Amino acid sequence: MARFEDRAAEIPPLSEASRSQAAARQQTLTKPAGSLGRLEELSLHLAAIQAEPLPWVDPPAILVFAGDHGVTEEGVSAFPPSVTAAMVENFLNGGAAISVLSDMLGARLTVVDVGVDGPPLPPREGFLPRKVASGTRNMVEEDAMTEAEVRMALDVGRSAAAEEITRGARALALGDMGIGNTTSAAALTSAITGRRVDEVVGRGTGIDDPTFERKLEVVRRALSRIPPHEAPIALMAAVGGLEIAALAGAAVEAAARRCPVVIDGVISTAAALWAGTVNPRLTGYLVPSHLSAEPAHRAALDHLGLVPYLDLHLRLGEGTGAALALVLCDAACRLLREMATFEEAEVAGRLAPE
Repeated sequence: MARFEDRAAEIPPLSEASRSQAAARQQTLTKPAGSLGRLEELSLHLAAIQAEPLPWVDPPAILVFAGDHGVTEEGVSAFPPSVTAAMVENFLNGGAAISVLSDMLGARLTVVDVGVDGPPLPPREGFLPRKVASGTRNMVEEDAMTEAEVRMALDVGRSAAAEEITRGARALALGDMGIGNTTSAAALTSAITGRRVDEVVGRGTGIDDPTFERKLEVVRRALSRIPPHEAPIALMAAVGGLEIAALAGAAVEAAARRCPVVIDGVISTAAALWAGTVNPRLTGYLVPSHLSAEPAHRAALDHLGLVPYLDLHLRLGEGTGAALALVLCDAACRLLREMATFEEAEVAGRLAPE
């Protein structure tokens, strides 16, 4: 497999020709110009991503990457690390929120174990056992990963995305599972955006005030170990996560294949933020699903120049917000493709602008 940086360099420019053709059709549809608001904007964006004047996101796929974090030793979460493995089982048994939403959408859901602490889970449909390590190390004391582990996790993400797209997925929604991963996401976001730690650290799983203060200090200590403007791979190794690296790999692989990348909350957005430091062209392939309650999410979206489509006060992760945004993507495409034009509907004299 080619190096991650080389694959990132292969992300093509967006197709402005397809965007223009889609925009021209939008002007002929039986509605006042611009009356479908951001759904029109989304359809043009998807056209530019896919290089298709009439884009299509059916069928979509949802990839959830799971990994544990050594930083939980510092007491930064309301839940123990064992919850990660338990929730992976819940995903696979159909009991999680993302399981319900994927069934509702008819989207293929695949859970990837890239770094869950514990014995390997048995193979089954919808599950990829791709464990690079049994969780990361404590980023306060040492680098969370080696650079070799980062690259292996990136390749896990790339391979999973490539497999889904080869199977026919026309849009890829990204999700995560990993107790402690909002701590890593906050550290990455602070390092890349330059935001203060107290501007990016949130309450994650619903931590109380003493735990929140401890989490702030943990992120400060972790960042104090690394020099400013650390190289991307070294930064991910220092304070990232195995599932975060895998998400970044999946995003880059999808973009290189002109597949829309629907990002979820703070974890997948932090992964995309980091990947964008390797090739900023990735940003054009991102569909920002929603605004999380985590402050690092807003900071990352602002840095990327992305405006989310939903604001539902979600803070679950799993890809739930991304799954909901797939509905909007499908609606945007269907409206562009299936609405009648003024000429077809023979209502030019009634609705067409003068």
